[in-house]
Amino acid sequence: MFSTFLNIWRCVGIASVNKELPKNEQIKVEELMVIGPNGEQMGLKKLDDALTLAKYAGLDLVLMNDNGKMAVGKIMDYNKYRYERQKKLKEAQKKQRETNKEVKEYRLSTTIDIHDFDTRVRNAKDYLVKGHRIKAFIRFKGRQMARPELGRDVLLKFADSLSEVSNIEAEPKLDGRQMFMMLAPKK
Repeated sequence: MFSTFLNIWRCVGIASVNKELPKNEQIKVEELMVIGPNGEQMGLKKLDDALTLAKYAGLDLVLMNDNGKMAVGKIMDYNKYRYERQKKLKEAQKKQRETNKEVKEYRLSTTIDIHDFDTRVRNAKDYLVKGHRIKAFIRFKGRQMARPELGRDVLLKFADSLSEVSNIEAEPKLDGRQMFMMLAPKK
């Protein structure tokens, strides 16, 4: 019983997200202001007359606004309108993703091998070129805590090898057993 209610509620939620506009025979108003296919106002028409005009033009009558003093319907190709609306939505989402760049983390160590270091530099350079920020950090273990300057040297060497594509946003800073540094892409 309860699961049936949830399934129906989920379907209602999905239908409301789609926001399909009523078209042709789905329209339930008596009179509406009709806008032609080229944007010209055709005046206040009865629903049957507006549907006849739309069929004559080979297009759909779409109810654009039904709240207010009078309903507004437009004669248009509804599938083309839906396609363009979805295209604009995807473009807006893409732009939003571009503005929300990620912070990539790279873990280094005081005893890192040269080849491992070069690999991390190469990968970090790719991310910096894409516009992401980099957080490089070193976690000290055991007696390494006695020599934090070794970790600082590794982080500064990492920043120096990325200096052509990045700026140091936050200098290396010790926080407990971890030292980290932030790099931002050059503009």
